[in-house]
Amino acid sequence: MLLPEPIESLITALERLPGIGPKTASRLAFFLLRAPEEVSGGLAESLTDIKNKVALCQECFNITVAGEGRCEVCRDPQREGDLLCVVEEPLDVVALERIGVYRGKYHVLHGVLSPIEGVGPDDIKIKPFLQRVQKGGIREVILATNPSMEGDATALYLRQQLLPTAVRVTRLARGLPVGGDLEYADESTLLRALTGRQELS
Repeated sequence: MLLPEPIESLITALERLPGIGPKTASRLAFFLLRAPEEVSGGLAESLTDIKNKVALCQECFNITVAGEGRCEVCRDPQREGDLLCVVEEPLDVVALERIGVYRGKYHVLHGVLSPIEGVGPDDIKIKPFLQRVQKGGIREVILATNPSMEGDATALYLRQQLLPTAVRVTRLARGLPVGGDLEYADESTLLRALTGRQELS
């Protein structure tokens, strides 16, 4: 059965979103078709706002309100300006802020190095990061990229770039999750947990 062009167009647009296949895209499109005007209208307005009212922080490249220049974290005078946590995406900042313990600043790379996908150092925010460090005033950089092949490669590359500096470079610890059982852990996780073991105090 042929669908009207506006519905086909919406389904195609929804399929481009990560994690949404043709069936889910179709269900969402028909939900929006039947939904009250305030639901579909609100979604349309939110999609417009995300492009018009959100921008990248000029200092750390986290997301912020358009026109403010710097994000809330970068403007906060209570933050430790000499402690810098490097993350892959803005959602990683949200995850770390949720804990409420980290009091330093951030640098968002907006991706990781991936030669297979053609992503090199110039394709993500590595150069501005190195410029921030070279300006001085940073005592420690925490590399908080994901524990994946690309995340590890990116962390190693950044570590090598920072070797000429006197900055302390650390990486987030890895290992067994709280409440996890040894028998269900994969070999890589067990190996990292064993080699990263700490003294009991």
